[in-house]
Amino acid sequence: MIGEQSILPVIFMCLMGLALLVYVTLDGFDLGVGMLLPFGSEQEKDRMVAAIGPFWDANETWLVLGVGLLLIAFPKAHGIVLTSLYLPVTIMLLGLVLRGVAFDFRVKVHADNKQRWNRAFFAGSLIASVAQGWMLGSYITGFQQGWIYTAFSLLIALALPAAYLMLGACWLIIKSENELQQRAIRWAKWAWPLLVLGIFLISIATPLASATVAERWFRMPEFLSLLPIPLMTIATLIAARVILNSSRVKHKLRHLPFALIAIAMLWSAFGLAYSIFPYVIMDQMTIWQAASADDSLVFILWGTAITLPMIIGYTIFSYRVFTGKAQELQYG
Repeated sequence: MIGEQSILPVIFMCLMGLALLVYVTLDGFDLGVGMLLPFGSEQEKDRMVAAIGPFWDANETWLVLGVGLLLIAFPKAHGIVLTSLYLPVTIMLLGLVLRGVAFDFRVKVHADNKQRWNRAFFAGSLIASVAQGWMLGSYITGFQQGWIYTAFSLLIALALPAAYLMLGACWLIIKSENELQQRAIRWAKWAWPLLVLGIFLISIATPLASATVAERWFRMPEFLSLLPIPLMTIATLIAARVILNSSRVKHKLRHLPFALIAIAMLWSAFGLAYSIFPYVIMDQMTIWQAASADDSLVFILWGTAITLPMIIGYTIFSYRVFTGKAQELQYG
């Protein structure tokens, strides 16, 4: 219990946040690779797709888990959330479907049509990324209407693909060699300022768009105790950029840029969680108001306790099995 409140909604909010953070990090890199596809040579395109081939389906499982927890643990909120996000959710799903179809067809069609499916793979990745950014922006502002909220959603719709591009380039540094790896380092250097600019603008725009967020972050003494969040985010971003200039990023330090960007996203997630809690819909509905009855949550928690370790287990297993550099692209 937290005071007179049940702790179960807090547990499910943490689980939902974990699922969405893992999704953004893992599916973020394969969406980023999809958006980088036009910049690779014909042979490199196959190697780039091979670098994400064993993982991208499983990565999307985390999105299903996060949305599933919202549906069953917070039934009074999911109607508002999904109704408000009906159009961007539809657009995101169309993007993911287009991407999935293009992934299979790009190798099996005649060579003359391959470029068409490569463009479809890029378009599907871009559409899904922008739609997710728009949904995140709308969610943070509590789905409020007005030009400032629309501008804020548009800002995050552009910033999130920049983060995905950075993750995608860093993933290719790990999985590729020679010329493609050198290109990936250059792509990461190009994406880095876009990512930093996006985080900076969002940090300014969020308190402007929400009085609740502004009051939480800028009152004393909480302001001082919260400083480690932006400072650590800045430090990890700078460290990632410094590592990209090192010759060792091709070998011993090849995992470090991706790890540092993932840590920066973790710090950003802490900041977002602090801004939103205890609301499941900002300024409208708390997690306790939206949650199912405690008896139902206990039953759902047993199911989650079985499902979550299985998802974590096969995620770790698949990444261990397919560790190392990407090989020639092969379809079964």
